[in-house]
Amino acid sequence: MAGPQAEFLRHAERPWFSATFSGSRHTIALAFHGDEVMSAGEALIDALPDHEFAIPGYLVADVAVLAVEHVNGPDPHMTIEVELLLLENL
Repeated sequence: MAGPQAEFLRHAERPWFSATFSGSRHTIALAFHGDEVMSAGEALIDALPDHEFAIPGYLVADVAVLAVEHVNGPDPHMTIEVELLLLENL
């Protein structure tokens, strides 16, 4: 979804449980360098809330954009931090 020019910065995973479901929370950080590539990052932010994810064995129950940072100047770039809640779909 982020496109081939997105730079993968980091991923963190932690278990998640409720009374009836189990799964995991995933936090992903991406960077987009340059004005044209930054527009791809903005498109990702716009598309996330309505995107239908297809991850075998899991249901994406929630997606949240946790942070967006824009940096202007000679090297314009933005970073995006996204969190997904994946539930085991047994």
